[in-house]
Amino acid sequence: MATPLLTTKLYIAPPRPDPSTGLTATSPATSTRGGTRGGRASLVQRLRLIERLNAGLHCKLTLISAPAGFGKTTLLSEWIHTVGAHRDAPLHVAWLSLDEGDNDPAHFLAYFIAAIQTIHQDIGQSVVAASQSSQPLPIQALLTTLINEIAAMPERFTLVLDDYHLITAQPIHDGLTFLLDHLPPQMHLILSSRADPPWPLARLRARREMTELRTNDLRFTSQEAAAFLNEVMRLDLSPEDVAALEDRTEGWIAGLQMDDYFTRGTGGRLGGRVLGDGRCLKRGTGVCRVCIECVERWLSL
Repeated sequence: MATPLLTTKLYIAPPRPDPSTGLTATSPATSTRGGTRGGRASLVQRLRLIERLNAGLHCKLTLISAPAGFGKTTLLSEWIHTVGAHRDAPLHVAWLSLDEGDNDPAHFLAYFIAAIQTIHQDIGQSVVAASQSSQPLPIQALLTTLINEIAAMPERFTLVLDDYHLITAQPIHDGLTFLLDHLPPQMHLILSSRADPPWPLARLRARREMTELRTNDLRFTSQEAAAFLNEVMRLDLSPEDVAALEDRTEGWIAGLQMDDYFTRGTGGRLGGRVLGDGRCLKRGTGVCRVCIECVERWLSL
């Protein structure tokens, strides 16, 4: 039986606080770092993956791990914005997009709490104050206080950490491992990353506390590839051409989008340049290295 779709309410993390002044109570509408990325979604409904994400809410962690161009952020955006009304209460979702500047543990903790505060504004205020004192407490002590406050929340919520591969600081990895080990049932964590985090994933997997979506899961199926190429990109390709492209790109979404750049001038017909040398659409080739940045920007992947 398919997992019921859920009512979702999205909360956006406030703008980054000035560490010298602490967190500010700012309207989520003015956010510059939180929320799903803008841009175009794939416009292809991927219900099989939506159902996997819904089912994963019963675990502590959902890990979406795949290289660039496989639609991780787009999938999460679709999940958030398309789940239907099959719950009496909404599923509260907060989103934090990460970058290389988030590797300072104190700043990371402040932004992490700021995201949760968009759901419950009183959460973590004492933790932020303690972390900014002249003699801050150890990270585990701070997280223990935060965990206890989350455990007292009346509603469940999900926090999305996007682009976690940009986090390299071991204290942050250790802190989130501690959090997961003691995560209250009120909270579910979704991690989107180009690489697995250095966490005890085997232990989480053995305890069935983690749902995983990986490269093979995110590849477009034949039906999804046909819908994307013909309905979204409006290329009017034959089933044979769709099958050839799906095979040569191995279901890689950015590779299928790359084909649009090659075929727009052919009246929707595939030229020999594409089908004659499928290597140009595979990851790791020169064409990919040249085109991947513009493709990802267009798709907001």
